[in-house]
Amino acid sequence: MYAAIEQFLNDWKQEAELTLEVLDKLTDASLNQAVSEAQPRTLGDIAWHITQSVSVFFSQIGLEQEIPSPEGSAAAIAEAYRRSSESAITELRNKWAGQDEKLQEPVKLFGFIETTNAGVLNTLVRHQIHHRGQLTILMRQAGLAAPGVYGPNEEETAAMSAAREQS
Repeated sequence: MYAAIEQFLNDWKQEAELTLEVLDKLTDASLNQAVSEAQPRTLGDIAWHITQSVSVFFSQIGLEQEIPSPEGSAAAIAEAYRRSSESAITELRNKWAGQDEKLQEPVKLFGFIETTNAGVLNTLVRHQIHHRGQLTILMRQAGLAAPGVYGPNEEETAAMSAAREQS
């Protein structure tokens, strides 16, 4: 759990950058890749969910953000996420600067989950990680190479192995 605003900001910046790496690899055609016939949620739906969740979670702790409206293209999703993430960082710094104690204030997330402001921010980060993982699987199903997030992906691993064999 975060005890200082800078702890969250450092974590957020790292995770947001990783999420942008994934979103930047999406193509318009890949957005229609569904989980399955039984579960028709698409890669595009999940990408928009991640993008809009930044504002939704921030609103839960009194830091109002404009919730981006879904637009059609993969580039629009990545840009909306980039703007939401940057706006959230600015809002947090502007409203809570020097007020680490705000992190420990109690709040009911979505009106029923007892937590603290730090708990909401922690849940936001973990929520993003969870759905980013879903995106990488759907990217593979759509024929895209998912970027390595916490380690090399299949293609990066093959390239490293080939480089070792050549040396």
